[in-house]
Amino acid sequence: MSKLAGIAGASLMALSGAALADGYYGSVKDAPPPKPERELSFSATLTGTSDYVFRGVSQTNQEPTIQGSFDLSYGIFYAGVWGSGVDFGDDATTELDWYAGFKPVWNDFEFDFGVILYTYPGASGYDLIQVTELKAGVSKSFDKLGVGGVVYYSPDINGYEHVVVEGTLSYELPKLAMFTPTVSGLVGYQDDISGGTGLGDYTYWNAGLSLAVEKLTFDFRYWDTDLSNPAPLADERFVFSVGVSLP
Repeated sequence: MSKLAGIAGASLMALSGAALADGYYGSVKDAPPPKPERELSFSATLTGTSDYVFRGVSQTNQEPTIQGSFDLSYGIFYAGVWGSGVDFGDDATTELDWYAGFKPVWNDFEFDFGVILYTYPGASGYDLIQVTELKAGVSKSFDKLGVGGVVYYSPDINGYEHVVVEGTLSYELPKLAMFTPTVSGLVGYQDDISGGTGLGDYTYWNAGLSLAVEKLTFDFRYWDTDLSNPAPLADERFVFSVGVSLP
C-alpha cells in the first residue's frame, strides 16, 4: 500500500473522548474544550495498542505499536504533537502529527476548529507527501450521553484532496467496581475527491468499550470498512489499547 493510501485510508485523528476511536488516545486534539481560564497547561499520554487503525485501515501491518502525545493549551487554544510507529512495507517507521486549533463553547455546544499536519520523519521520498487537513467539529453532552460530528478537509496538495465526515456517539455506564465504563461508536465516510488516495470513496466504523480507572484507560474496539482492498489491512478486526495520561 502506498504511503498516500496509508494516510488517507487508514481517523486520525474515541474516547479519551473521540481519541480512542482514531488512535489518538488522550490527545488534547480530541479532548473536551478546556475551561475558559487563561492559564498555560500541558498534558502527555503514552499508549500501547495491538494495531494502529486509522479510518478503518491498519497503519502497522496489523502489528502492535507504541504511541504518545504532548499537548499545550491556553484558554480555548491548543497545540501538540502525536506520534506512533507505522509499517507500510518501506522505510517509514514513525508518524508524527502536528496540530493546533481552538475550542470555543456556545450555548452548551462545543466547537473545535484546527489544522493537522501528518509527517513521516526519516522516510525517504516522504518530504513531498506531508498531508495537511483542516478540521471543524461540534459536540454536545446530555448528562452521560455524548454526540459529535467532525469534518476533515485536505486541500489539493501534490494532487491529493479529500473530505472525511465522522459522527460519534458515547454513553457512560454506571461505575463497575473501580472502573468507569463507557460504550462508544464512530461512523466515518471518506470522499476521495481527486482520487489521489488510491482507495476511492468508502465508509468505516467502530464500536467498543473503554474502562477508565485513575489515569489508565483500557479500550476494546471492533473496526470494519466496506473496502475490499487493501486486504487484509481494511478487514474487520478487534483492537485492544491501554493508555496512561499525565498529569
